[in-house]
Amino acid sequence: MTSVFLPTRRILLAVGLLAFALPGPALAAAVSPDDTARFIAGLPPAPDSSLAVLARKPAWQSHARWFDDAWTKVERERLSKIRDWSAKNLKGRQDTLFYMFSGPDFVYANAFFPKASTYLMSGLEPVGRIPVVTEKTLGSLSGLHSSLYTSLNLSFFITAHMRNDLRERELGGTLPILLAYLARSGKTVQDIKLVGLDKDGNLKPEGELGRAQTADGVKIVFVSAKDAPPQTLYYFRTDVSDSGVANSGFLKFADGLGSGDGLLKSASYLMHNSNFSKVREFVLQRANAVVQDDSGIPAVAFKADDWELNPFGKYVGPIAVFPGAYQARLNELFKKGKPPSLDFGLGYRHRGYDSNLVLAVKKTAKVEAKADVKAEAKAETKQ
Repeated sequence: MTSVFLPTRRILLAVGLLAFALPGPALAAAVSPDDTARFIAGLPPAPDSSLAVLARKPAWQSHARWFDDAWTKVERERLSKIRDWSAKNLKGRQDTLFYMFSGPDFVYANAFFPKASTYLMSGLEPVGRIPVVTEKTLGSLSGLHSSLYTSLNLSFFITAHMRNDLRERELGGTLPILLAYLARSGKTVQDIKLVGLDKDGNLKPEGELGRAQTADGVKIVFVSAKDAPPQTLYYFRTDVSDSGVANSGFLKFADGLGSGDGLLKSASYLMHNSNFSKVREFVLQRANAVVQDDSGIPAVAFKADDWELNPFGKYVGPIAVFPGAYQARLNELFKKGKPPSLDFGLGYRHRGYDSNLVLAVKKTAKVEAKADVKAEAKAETKQ
């Protein structure tokens, strides 16, 4: 008995002394992924979370006010209107959303496709580490504002700016932005895992692949409401040019997700170029519907026998930063199509009055969507 009791007593004594040495927050409940996301988003964490004490600090209070103001504006001017547009125009939405060239732009992916069970996003920006919030993090919150500024005010990230912004040590990479946008979009984050892909598109835990890893990524599981089914967000830092995907398992992983829908916004007209043909063809083959501005897939790539193109807003050509990206076929579509106006701004033409959007629907998918609507209406009539 003595040989068991004495070490146990020493352990208990050591724990007790450690408890007195630690500050109060360390004694509170463990920090959940959702508390971390809410803290970064300027939303109050759970009262029993160790982050609740940090959330009373002036630096966090100032951050929360900044985020409240910025979010109220983007919700009023864009997100609520995009959700209305989506509900009216996107019929037969698929379970998977392919959002190539997205960076950490979950907020618009969710506004257009709120019920996707899987979001696949990609960009050149690094994932970073899973944030561990401490008092040091308070000094990094204001730096997050510069990373979010163009996304919240212009509707897109500027890659060149993000190269510098995402180097921040405490809240570096895209992951803090993804978590903040999930929390602000009303999601509850349940799990975060750093992952990677091998050349065959197999998903592996971080560190397991070693040199065989071709894409750094993160897998985030969340729910949109209590008792709602879990949804999954994948973000991969990967090169989707033809040479990049030739040596990567990214498109193989994407192919394993089945058919879906596509979103392309502020995509730098990259898929207008021959060296992005593989990712362009992937979206055309695997997407039943594509929502995009003029910077996505060129209009001429949508074969008339396979796709129906529905224009919205106004096409005035690319901004000066992208000379040579004017599309005569798209201009003709907008002139003949008498497109409905948009009441929100989006993409490089973000001011609203000159914004454009095209909803491309695969003709076979349109027939299936009509059948689904009829079946739902018939079921409701019987009830």
